[in-house]
Amino acid sequence: MLRPPVEPPDLREKGAAQGGQPQTSDRRLFLQLQVFTDCLDVPAVEAALQGSGLETVLYEDVNDPRGIGLLALAQDPAVLVGPLRQLLNQNPFRSLRHRPAFTMIGRTYAIGYEPDLNEVLFERPRRTVMNPAWPWAVWYPLRRKGSFAQLPEEEQRAILAEHGRIGHAFGAGDYAHDVRLACYGLDAADNDFVVGLVGKDLFPLSACVQAMRKTRQTALHLEHLGPFFVGRAAWRSGPRS
Repeated sequence: MLRPPVEPPDLREKGAAQGGQPQTSDRRLFLQLQVFTDCLDVPAVEAALQGSGLETVLYEDVNDPRGIGLLALAQDPAVLVGPLRQLLNQNPFRSLRHRPAFTMIGRTYAIGYEPDLNEVLFERPRRTVMNPAWPWAVWYPLRRKGSFAQLPEEEQRAILAEHGRIGHAFGAGDYAHDVRLACYGLDAADNDFVVGLVGKDLFPLSACVQAMRKTRQTALHLEHLGPFFVGRAAWRSGPRS
């Protein structure tokens, strides 16, 4: 008996229809955070980044007086193992000690109802991490328990909406602004998502994490959170086209 033909999955990102036409995209933005210590010359790192042509944010690590974090953005993930890799194997990075436990990588994604797909996948994440008015950042990965995937879709939406309302409230007050990335199969520790919270002050970012601890998603359906990287932006490349 012949098997029916197998239809390949549609991997495009999808947004809400506009003018009767569906929004789709085969592109998305990859973001990777690399963390180092033993950095005694932050200006030298800034100079190397400035001449690299890469889209990056350099953070000074709050929890390590010699620590830095480097956030890189690229539509093509080959940039991460091409130009970025070459840069990180040259001075001044060559003399730094890499902290792989803090490496985070993820991709932007759409849920399917976004009115502006390009805004969600590219413009908003770039604008958020590059905003000079929001120097503080908290980055962390998370993994959900399998119990969440087993819930009915309606209950999943209600749980996520509870989480989302807190994020929207902190954003409306200009307290915290988030970048959410999917990292299925990309993260060394098998996490599901990477979250970045950025803002003008550090305390509200901590308060946002605290408020979300009370939600059903965090309290009941998360396997683990962290590690947390906390930093303040020392230099930004500015967005690229």
